[in-house]
Amino acid sequence: MPHQPARAPTADPYVGRFAPTPSGYLHFGSLVAALASFLDARAVNGRWLLRMEDLDPPREMPGAQTAILDALQAYGFEWDGTLVRQSEQHDRYQAVIDTLLADGHAYACTCSRKQLEAYPGVYPGFCRDAGKSVEQAAIRVRVPAREFSFTDRVQGPFSQQLARDAGDFVIRRRDGLYAYQLAVVLDDGWQGVTDVVRGADLLDSTPRQLFLQQLLGLPQPRYLHVPLIVQPDGHKLGKSYRSPPLQAHEAPPSLLRALRALGQRPPAELTGAPPREILAWAIAHWDAGAIPRSPTLAEAHLS
Repeated sequence: MPHQPARAPTADPYVGRFAPTPSGYLHFGSLVAALASFLDARAVNGRWLLRMEDLDPPREMPGAQTAILDALQAYGFEWDGTLVRQSEQHDRYQAVIDTLLADGHAYACTCSRKQLEAYPGVYPGFCRDAGKSVEQAAIRVRVPAREFSFTDRVQGPFSQQLARDAGDFVIRRRDGLYAYQLAVVLDDGWQGVTDVVRGADLLDSTPRQLFLQQLLGLPQPRYLHVPLIVQPDGHKLGKSYRSPPLQAHEAPPSLLRALRALGQRPPAELTGAPPREILAWAIAHWDAGAIPRSPTLAEAHLS
């Protein structure tokens, strides 16, 4: 449900976003990430955008996009402007890849998965200077032997030496599908996102994204990675591990539980309150500094 709040009169207005992948329905882990990004934006009267990261049709669950939107509305979330779908941005992604290829920053790679199985770790660079045709090939970006660092607002300092830790990574797959690393950087840049709030499973993707931002002349957002909610066996919540989808009738207790997972302290008086009342309290009392500084939180230990 689109929403247009008053804008804060600042030189650098906050623009946040939530970007679910429709490979399954929203679950409790998704709710924690959505809630953190929503509250971090609304607490400073910022904008909160919604983007559907539907880059991989073979993995998309039928009906998931509609279910995600319905769940967000049932839980009281309102977003600004129009929903953006990555599946509608392919021409823009390709134009950037064409430029990177022409400038020598990217190259075609015909290595198969089977070929690379014998070389665990980062890509060994077999096609880096081979001048392969882009037909029936993946496209990789050349990374420098440099360290990329940032300070996460929750997890603290984080850095990677890209050539050693990531290697030349894929920005378009061999099957023609565009890679997350490129699409997310371009979309955040095009949408003017100033703050990225997401799960800590994406922490180690950030240096690659910092590199692409620098390469493409895009601004660097601030980052906040919330703890990933995991099951007792250590697996993150998700479709693969049968995490139950969010249910509309469970919105009030689920929101309160998600707030506690984020280190917030909702009062007992909010028990049973409607979602919008819970969210209004949470916006007024949001404290990002209270989020646990941990990459994971066990779902079983959340009350």
